Amino acid sequence: MLGESHALADDFPDYKDRIHSLKHLDVEFASMAREYHSLDHQIRGLEMNDVPTSDEEFSRLKMRRVELKDQLYNRIINSDR
Repeated sequence: MLGESHALADDFPDYKDRIHSLKHLDVEFASMAREYHSLDHQIRGLEMNDVPTSDEEFSRLKMRRVELKDQLYNRIINSDR
């Protein structure tokens, strides 16, 4: 759905506390989470405001968001091991 938020806590509600903890305890996780949030905000803005952008650029942004989300999820589920 266009303009839908993909905030980590919304997409992974069972890990909300762990996400919060990792943002404070893991500098690399926090940095990746900030980049993810920024990309998500940028993508939603493009979708909701119908901002002209090339398909290549839009696809690049969305692919980077997916890559970050995968990396963050792996860190979330493996953080307790």
